[in-house]
Amino acid sequence: MAESWVNSAERIGADLYVELSGPGGRRAALIRALRDAVRGGRLAPGTRLPPYRSLAADLGMARNTVADAYAELVAEGWLTARQGSGTRVATPLNQWGNSAPRGAAARVPKKAPAPPRGPRHDLRQGTPDASSFPRSAWLASYRRALRQAPTEAFGPGDPAGRRELREALAEYLTRTRGVRADPERIVICSGFAHALRLLFPRVLRGPLAVESYGLGFHRELLAAASVRTVPLALDEDGAQVGGLDRERAVLLTPAHQFPTGGPLHPERRAAVVDWARARGGLVLEDDYDGEFRYDRRPVGALQGLDPERVVHIGSVSKSLSPALRLGWMVLPQRYVDAVLAAKGEREAWASTLDQLTLADFLASGSYDRHVRRMRQRYRTRRDRLVAALAERAPHIEVTGIAAGLHAVLRLPPGTERSAVKAATWQGVALDGLAEFRHPRATMSVPDGLVVGYATPSEHAYGAALEALCEALPPG
Repeated sequence: MAESWVNSAERIGADLYVELSGPGGRRAALIRALRDAVRGGRLAPGTRLPPYRSLAADLGMARNTVADAYAELVAEGWLTARQGSGTRVATPLNQWGNSAPRGAAARVPKKAPAPPRGPRHDLRQGTPDASSFPRSAWLASYRRALRQAPTEAFGPGDPAGRRELREALAEYLTRTRGVRADPERIVICSGFAHALRLLFPRVLRGPLAVESYGLGFHRELLAAASVRTVPLALDEDGAQVGGLDRERAVLLTPAHQFPTGGPLHPERRAAVVDWARARGGLVLEDDYDGEFRYDRRPVGALQGLDPERVVHIGSVSKSLSPALRLGWMVLPQRYVDAVLAAKGEREAWASTLDQLTLADFLASGSYDRHVRRMRQRYRTRRDRLVAALAERAPHIEVTGIAAGLHAVLRLPPGTERSAVKAATWQGVALDGLAEFRHPRATMSVPDGLVVGYATPSEHAYGAALEALCEALPPG
């Protein structure tokens, strides 16, 4: 069967006849037809092809089919794709690296050009907007901390962390997160992963119950410590903690389940604490973005229900920057000495000057001001994402609560892999929801994309949203 199409978006020449025939499906036929058109010179170097949505409509094909065909031809070097420039026929290079003359259009390079280095738009989860780091306020705190630091601060210190920081954190966490903290229970670490390394296997042992969806890096870290993880099913009320049995501890993200986005229901919060009391177990609370709740007041920390059965773990990786490598554990009293022994007298310490700077940043109110500013910015970004989807892809639902630095887009069944591939073709880096599934989980959630709306800088966010919408599957 033969069909023809016209580039209606931009008149670049005569109509192009495309013959969709031969073995394979329609995707293979389209790839073959476009490749032949380039090889035969009917599509000259630099010719702009229509957007894949337009071509799909003209040919009566699924948009994902055309997107995959374009992506395949880009990978082979027949086409190039750039944001703002569209998809064009690649310009062959001669042996000196210069553009070949028009007469060489039929001579396609034998070796495909190297793919571009890195994505143009980063919508991966897990990092705040790096351009928003409060440099001036942080520098002011650093200068004050350096000027006021006692001489002993520049020698060997307390492995629990600087007293100034532990006191500032105790005040802040009690006031904003409902943590029942005092400085003697707090141990400063270099982030959540460092906290896990300190706890396992010298202080705690497995098996450890975890949520069915979470960071694979954490599971790998635990596996390296010979800790067996047991997945707990999830639903709209969070982890199904009724499934806990003989595990010694459970790791949860109760304020905002990562990555699916729901909070742990109050009844389950109480139930997991009851389980820990009855079994002599321990709850590890990963409070990774608890400050960022947009639809209502943030839910209090689980640790507030029982400080002797819950380890509260937090960091500044989401609120300030992962480059600072500053985190904390609020521990049951009976674990403090064991964690300090695991940490060692001079091993794995966070920078003393960074600790003193953060202490001043907290005490001066700069941290509160920064969080309030970023809360408003991220809420606006999430609202822009929801609005863009309502206009461009109303069949795509944003799931989970309005909180944090990422959102999950629920996709039509069976479209997650092709959507991730289409996003890559559009120059967008993001993750499919399946990437976070525990390998032994028996439950699964619908297809989805995990979109980190906090990651791009403010000026780049609009273009990132546009490219994301281009990659979404049709309704």
